Amino acid sequence: MSDNQKTVFLFPGQGSAYAGMGQDILQKAHDIAKSVFETASEILGYNLFHVTENAEKLAHTRYAQPAIAAVSVISAKIRQQRGETCEAVAGHSLGEYPAMQFSGIITLEGMFELLKIRGEAMESAAEAQKGVMYAVMGADIFTIEKICADTPGLVVPANFNSAAQTVIAGLSEPCETAAQKLSAEGAKTIKLAVAGAFHTELMKSAADTMLEAAKRFTFKTPEIPFYSNLTGARLYDFSDFAQKIADHITSPVRFKQELESLYSDGFTNYLEAAPGKVLTGCVKKTLKGVEAKSF
Repeated sequence: MSDNQKTVFLFPGQGSAYAGMGQDILQKAHDIAKSVFETASEILGYNLFHVTENAEKLAHTRYAQPAIAAVSVISAKIRQQRGETCEAVAGHSLGEYPAMQFSGIITLEGMFELLKIRGEAMESAAEAQKGVMYAVMGADIFTIEKICADTPGLVVPANFNSAAQTVIAGLSEPCETAAQKLSAEGAKTIKLAVAGAFHTELMKSAADTMLEAAKRFTFKTPEIPFYSNLTGARLYDFSDFAQKIADHITSPVRFKQELESLYSDGFTNYLEAAPGKVLTGCVKKTLKGVEAKSF
């Protein structure tokens, strides 16, 4: 890697969870991992490391979110300890929370306190409003947006992941109809194994809960530039961050736009925190002439 490369740490979302994640990290960097898991377990009220070994628990939003965030923070701290320079952070959905913590917006304790509330609130909202999500490949965003808009009922683009993939979400019947229309246009659609229609108005009750909760926290201006799902660009204004945290739950994830903004700002080295390699794939499908790999 040349000296003039700018490096961004990427933090993955909920779909990256798998049983056994973090075990190798705990073995290689025991002190860092032990400290993070102990802090998390004390706040959450259960042994978070045991959750990372349990596929059944990881299928639940309330457990998966803090587990992924813990593993992501640990892996990023290890890279930092080993001398890896981080000049910006970006997260995908849930991944914004470890990005917030690593950049200095919120403390480790605050991150887990918020994720405890967020995971429970989103799980409750998903149970109350039976929504679904479909990944769409091979269709441009204009076609996706038009088909969603022309389909009766709630179905909207929810995740702008890469140049190759967008996720639509909403109520079951409208989503299925939109997916069929997109397939007829030549796109490939896959129904995702998720608990609900995240990043849509079906998560409104969770957003309301998070707004009230977030108002009790102190958020600092980050020490490292922070790129936002809400805007798809670097965030400069942190004066009403509690509202942004609430809006994040019902707003689309503009990750593709974030990648394009990072590239425009001179970032050419993309390192994805554990677990998984999903965001590394998004980078490779969206940007040319950059380096991308997972921790």
